Amino acid sequence: MTVPRALHKTLGLLEYFTFGFGSMVGVGWLVIMDDWLGRGGPGGAMLGFLLVGLLLLPIARTYARLVRDIPDAGAEIAYTESTFPPLVSFATGWVMVLVYAIVCPWEAVAIGNLLARIFPAMNDLPLYVVAGKTITAPRLAAGLGLTALLTVVNYRGIRTSGRFQDVTTLGLLACFVVFAALGLARGSPARLEPPFAAGGRLLSILLVAQIVPYFMTGFESVARASEEARTGFDPKGFGRAMTLAVLVGTAFYVLVVAAVSFVYPWQDLVTNHLGTEAAFARAFGSTGIARLILVAAFLSLFKVMNGNFVAATRMLFALGRRRLVPPALGTVHPQFGTPTAAILLMAGLTGVGALLGDALLVPVTEVGSLAVGLGWFVACVAFLRRGGRQGPGKALAVAGAAVSLAIVLMKAVPAVPGSFTLVEWVVFVAWCLLGLMFWARRRAAAARPAAGARAGSG
Repeated sequence: MTVPRALHKTLGLLEYFTFGFGSMVGVGWLVIMDDWLGRGGPGGAMLGFLLVGLLLLPIARTYARLVRDIPDAGAEIAYTESTFPPLVSFATGWVMVLVYAIVCPWEAVAIGNLLARIFPAMNDLPLYVVAGKTITAPRLAAGLGLTALLTVVNYRGIRTSGRFQDVTTLGLLACFVVFAALGLARGSPARLEPPFAAGGRLLSILLVAQIVPYFMTGFESVARASEEARTGFDPKGFGRAMTLAVLVGTAFYVLVVAAVSFVYPWQDLVTNHLGTEAAFARAFGSTGIARLILVAAFLSLFKVMNGNFVAATRMLFALGRRRLVPPALGTVHPQFGTPTAAILLMAGLTGVGALLGDALLVPVTEVGSLAVGLGWFVACVAFLRRGGRQGPGKALAVAGAAVSLAIVLMKAVPAVPGSFTLVEWVVFVAWCLLGLMFWARRRAAAARPAAGARAGSG
């Protein structure tokens, strides 16, 4: 029996927006707000997110043109395979798998962090320690439980996953409008002083700008699901969804930093390592608004993990379909039309990552920023090499390539403050070595039939 290889086609414009925005905005705005403000102060954090968000628009528009012409789950793999050597195409796809794959265990860990703010017993029953952080049984169970839930949702079909994404994304935005409006209305600009961290204006913006690519990663996940567009979908809708996701995501991050800084002195928040909901609760003298923020955070966590889970599995599916990794990853469930082997592998990787606990949170943002910068850069260059050298598309692609390269250099050049430490390099290099192992096995497997054919002809 022939194994089906076509994904089901059910997604529309709303789903593409919620996948783009939903894969981008997670719970960093709640669980590590103290890190953002400690890096840059309110002025540095807001300007860092605003500037990088706007600079990402040329990349989004370049992706819009690429996905319109090449609706392929492999995205960067498909964009580069006719213009670069096969190893470059594989390496780009492999790096982008890392971009999405590391978000899922991040969120699996974060759910325990959120639940512990409501139920202190989540911090009981310690199991072991990783990098000075204690992993407890209830937190680990919550992360593994969420992983299992999203595995089932995605296994059952993209329609189920898309509806899940719509509900959680729209729910988050509704909650955000309420608490951000209250914060800006009841707060005071005087609490923004001093506007920048101790290093000064330029360093404050730079230290925040370095991590923004990780928190803005996701708009291009629209391309991963492009093969699953419903019949009659206008291909220009891919670009609209990505552009809107970047604009709404940028506005979200800038406004949430502003709202938190308006209601609570940011230096006290950093010193006491408070989360967004704690700052609001203390400022308003009420736990009601804190509960609303936590509801928004849970919705945000569910959608961002789901969106990145979809993106990672589609990339693995595209690699498997091209036999760049084990071909089983390129198979599709005959009933549900989902890449089930890729989904099960991603579930396993997420579960293993969740075992690392809170020690995973901040280093992951650093690795993700460099990895996604590499993928964006290659995609923009591929657009130019494919013939996009005329008209406004060329200028956008050149600008996108320049921004992407700057993102990579900020993390890779040791002289730049906030660049990679040994931990981040170890994670990134280990992933690259794993990819090289897959590549070597592929080359060896391709050589065996050729050698057999030569022996037979002799």
